[in-house]
Amino acid sequence: MVLGIAQDGGHPQAGCHAACCAPTAGHHLPASLGLIDGDSRWIIDATPAFPEQLARLDALAPRTTGPPVDGVLLTHAHVGHYAGLVHLGREVMGANGVPVYAMPRMAGFLRDNGPWSLLVQLANIALRPVVAGEAVSLGDHLRATPTLVPHRDEFSETVAWTIQGPSGSVLWLPDLDAWDRWDRDLAAVLAGVTTAYVDGTFFADGELARDMSVVPHPRVQETLAKIAGLPAAERAKIHFVHLNHTNRALDASSPQHAAVRAAGSFVAVEGETTPL
Repeated sequence: MVLGIAQDGGHPQAGCHAACCAPTAGHHLPASLGLIDGDSRWIIDATPAFPEQLARLDALAPRTTGPPVDGVLLTHAHVGHYAGLVHLGREVMGANGVPVYAMPRMAGFLRDNGPWSLLVQLANIALRPVVAGEAVSLGDHLRATPTLVPHRDEFSETVAWTIQGPSGSVLWLPDLDAWDRWDRDLAAVLAGVTTAYVDGTFFADGELARDMSVVPHPRVQETLAKIAGLPAAERAKIHFVHLNHTNRALDASSPQHAAVRAAGSFVAVEGETTPL
């Protein structure tokens, strides 16, 4: 279940007074994915909107006892992807040993830096280091495999997660510097999954009033051009997430959103589900 589609700061974004963040421009939570298998559930990326996203998960898969989630899978150490872990701490939920699946540098970052280190010391979370390319079991029916991707890795590695179920699979790739910097072929990746939630941070160059080269992401236009020659069924697997507040594709009535649909792909919708 898609729990959020916006970039780390959500939409509208704090401090933005432009039309893109006007009260009538809609409301979108930071990018996050929920996984449900019977009574078990997991979250990929613990965003600053963790409470609201947990409530959305509760609405689809109610839980009145036990831990809030059976685990959290992290992609990297940028604020929109791990800051929500604070809600598992003693000041809020006081959780007990919630597994947090993270690459070695990401796990070390949480272990060695406050306030995250306190979550480890008080056993609110239990770090589960993972290895790129090696699947981890999430219960009886789901397997999750991290894959390294190129991104601004100031504090940790960055990974995409592939979640494999008995009848389907999804790719969660909210952050990437550029397709040509990744050692995987996008067409081949798409061929192996049911749905691909990919980086749609910016629609095109010129979107920010500053140098966009310091925040590299594949533009939505570039991604659509890259997959233009693929069969319609493959193009339809692309669902863009992690849209910046300036990305007008967030607005379903915009020309940018229409261009995504005309290309045979989608902007992900919060609440949409993919059977696994």
